[in-house]
Amino acid sequence: MEQLKFRQICIFVTGWLSYASTYLLRKPLGVVKADMERVLGYSKAHLGLLDTALLLPYAVMQMLLGPVGDRFGARRTFGLCLILSALSMITFGYWSSFYMLFFLLFINGTAQSQCWPNCTKALLSWIPDNIKNGVFGMFGTCAFAGGIFGTLLAVYLQTNYGWRYCFTLPSVIVAGLGVLVLVFFVTAEEAGVTVPGKELKNITNGSAIATENSGLLQLIKIPALLEIAVTMFCLKIVRYCMYMWLPMYLLQHLNYSQSLAGVCSTTFEVGGVLGSALLGLVLDRYFPGRSLHGTWLSILLSTASLILFLYTSSMGKVVNSVFMFLAGAFNAGPDTLLGGAIPLELGERDDRKAGAATVGLVNGFGSVGTCIEGPVIGLISSRYGWAGMFYLMIGLSAVGVAASFRAARIYHRAKDTASAHQTV
Repeated sequence: MEQLKFRQICIFVTGWLSYASTYLLRKPLGVVKADMERVLGYSKAHLGLLDTALLLPYAVMQMLLGPVGDRFGARRTFGLCLILSALSMITFGYWSSFYMLFFLLFINGTAQSQCWPNCTKALLSWIPDNIKNGVFGMFGTCAFAGGIFGTLLAVYLQTNYGWRYCFTLPSVIVAGLGVLVLVFFVTAEEAGVTVPGKELKNITNGSAIATENSGLLQLIKIPALLEIAVTMFCLKIVRYCMYMWLPMYLLQHLNYSQSLAGVCSTTFEVGGVLGSALLGLVLDRYFPGRSLHGTWLSILLSTASLILFLYTSSMGKVVNSVFMFLAGAFNAGPDTLLGGAIPLELGERDDRKAGAATVGLVNGFGSVGTCIEGPVIGLISSRYGWAGMFYLMIGLSAVGVAASFRAARIYHRAKDTASAHQTV
């Protein structure tokens, strides 16, 4: 048992570091945008299209290439995609052609689209079902922590070596971790280990067939699933807008120095780390059996924090940082629940055996929001200024509140009905 626990910890740490490293190749783009605008003469619309070049394939290929990991194995797919992502970006800073930069970001987004599903697939094979939500909530901090480290490393490289060198060292790190994954990141099945509490879930043939035959129209008809997908769409647009544009907003609108803008923007992600880790504990304590109600309240608080950030932006760095932190915590907190546990349960309820398909649909639909934020925000900020960008984010966050509130009512009504039938 002690040996199993040690292996579980090693797998958790390897997966956490490896997936966090993907942000080392996503975040520099947000940090160097002002340099690209100044040196290469790109407009905000062009910079927005570069966001799309990274995020569109990430969203679409996540849905289209889903079977790749099942066919070739989670370890192999995850490791090779990390290496491909690193190879695509290692020379990024040495090019000035918009089309070449677009192409390299497209390859990076395609490679990274398969990192999350295969990383989590391998990790969850080692985690007993009765604690997987708590463990997965802690694991979800890797995305936000990776964003923080990615920004800080990019700021350091930008300040000391210039913006063109912001991608080389991160690429080397990601490639190294890709090799580590190929060697060590085995699934429990590959290792020949039976994890207590996972025995029933190891029988996957029926689930795989049912998932494969579950069409999009059939999945959308599952009660509350569409509302959860819409919520994820809104949350991810807001989050990635803050990821990609907040440093530039702090630099140009609030007159922060270049390095300070990059560092202070990470307070949004610091909030995301704590929100991801703590919301599950809060929901278990104060919303037992009613977790979706706590989720829409969290999104409502994120919306309020964005409003307060906008209207107190002239009050200084401390106030700015407080509301960035709160917006990040309440935005990121619901992500693990909405992108994992809830759609998985909906997909498996009533013997549907479509858990993987429902999780893929929700996360894929959410990722579509990330790929359209670039051109939309670029256009809005060009025409209506930075305030227009924040009004859009506030409106989308409010839509997320409404959608998650409706999802909570549908989900818990269905759950109560099922419990009543079982009682009878």
